[in-house]
Order: sequence, then structure tokens, then C-alpha cells
Amino acid sequence: MAATTADHNQFVNETSFYNRMVLSHLLPASLWEPLPHFLQTWLRNYLAGNILYFISGFLWCFYIYYLKPNVYVPKDAIPTRKAMILQISVAMKTMPWHTLLPAVSEYMIEHGWTKCYSTLDHFNWFHYILYIALYLVIVEFGVYWIHKGLHENKFLYKHLHATHHIYNKQNTISPFAGFAFHPLDGIIQSLPHVIALFIVPIHLITHLCLLFSEGMWATNIHDCIHGNIWPVMGAGYHTIHHTTYKHNYGHKTILMDWMFGSLKAPLAEEDSFKEKAN
Repeated sequence: MAATTADHNQFVNETSFYNRMVLSHLLPASLWEPLPHFLQTWLRNYLAGNILYFISGFLWCFYIYYLKPNVYVPKDAIPTRKAMILQISVAMKTMPWHTLLPAVSEYMIEHGWTKCYSTLDHFNWFHYILYIALYLVIVEFGVYWIHKGLHENKFLYKHLHATHHIYNKQNTISPFAGFAFHPLDGIIQSLPHVIALFIVPIHLITHLCLLFSEGMWATNIHDCIHGNIWPVMGAGYHTIHHTTYKHNYGHKTILMDWMFGSLKAPLAEEDSFKEKAN
């Protein structure tokens, strides 16, 4: 259903507010106010994405590698500064393109092409929570099969996903590896978030928060610390994915891997190492 002029104006007013809230604190007005609305939105996402990436990455690395060495990660498994700098350099090449997708999704939302809504009075709280759950299921399903396809298709793996999998040992994986992707790889794996907008009604700010929570999640699952919280696809599972290449393709939960037979648990991995040692 096409959006009314009032709906369009409401979305644009809301995204314009977010643009002003971020850009006015980071850049002189003369640099961003003359830009078209779409470019302002992209610039807001780009700057916010970089801030989130560096703050979460630096704080997490500082805590687990320097304040608590040998507590969460063995000292000989701590990545070198060279490895982390390489991951940051790859992420910086990806970030302008990776943050383009949220800007495109907001453009489609503003023009009424999706089922997104601006105010919570559209639905009651039960439906609001139900639609978030459906949205997350769609994202889980989509990310799983896209990720699995990037591994099983040799062309896609060689030219896209292999960039991320050069980090294939515990001492080469750090929180900064979360965005160390080929630009197109990052966009493709984020597509389920946009596809879900056309299927499930979702609140705009909820959609944006879920998108940017991906930054925190990407940091978390590359720290090699197994939280062991069922059914969360924590870093223990994802570290196995980086070392075996054929397990744990899922996103935030292990459910898709469990359903489709690609799950490998961290404890099972540790037991196999012990058996080999014996």
C-alpha cells in the first residue's frame, strides 16, 4: 500500500531528526546541511557505524586483552597488534558501503514501499512484540542460508567471503574482525534485515536499533569467549565456524544450524582436542 503524504512526511521528519541529532554534534553545519536528505542519512549511518565499531572494539579489546589477560583468553591466543590493525583497515574499506544499506532501507521506508510504521499506536504491545519475533526469525533464516551459500559456492567464497576468513585461528580473531568483510559480502549478509521490512510490520526506530545492534553483535562473536547461553550463537560457536568453515553459519542463535544439521558445539570441539591429545 502506498504511503500517504502525511506518512511520508512523518518518516522524513523522524529520520531528519536523527540526522540532526548525530551530524550536528560531529560536523560543522556547513558540511552536512547542504547535502540532500539521502546523503545526510548515509553520512549519519557511516559516522555512527564507525563510532560504534571503534568504541566497542577498543573497549572490548582493552578489557579482555590488557586488563584481564589469561582470564578470558589465553595469553598466547591474544591477537597481535598487526592482525588487529589489518582487520581495522579492511573494515574501513567496507564501512562506507556497509552503511549504505541502512540509508537505502530508510529511503524505501520514507516512500512507503515497506510495512514499516512510525508510531507505536498502530498496534498493541502484543502485536508489536510478535512482529519483532517474526522479523528476527526471518533475519535468522535469511542470514543462515546466505552465509551457508557464501561458503558452499566456490566463486562467492573465493571472491567475497574469503576476505573475512583469513582470520582462521584464535590468535588471529579479534573483536575488530567483526566488520572485516569484502564490502559486497557485508551488504549481502545484511539483506535479510531489509527483506523483512517488506514482510512484517516493524517500528522504524526498532528496525534501526536492531540494525545497529549488529555492530555490537559482530564485536561480541569475534572475541573467542564462549558465553554458553542457550540458544545464543556466541563467540565459542563462531570461533569454530572460523576454524572448520562448515559449521555454525547462524546469526544470533544456534536454532537454524540445529534444524539443518550444521551445528557444532564448543564443548564437543574441546572434547575432540582432548581425545586427540590422549
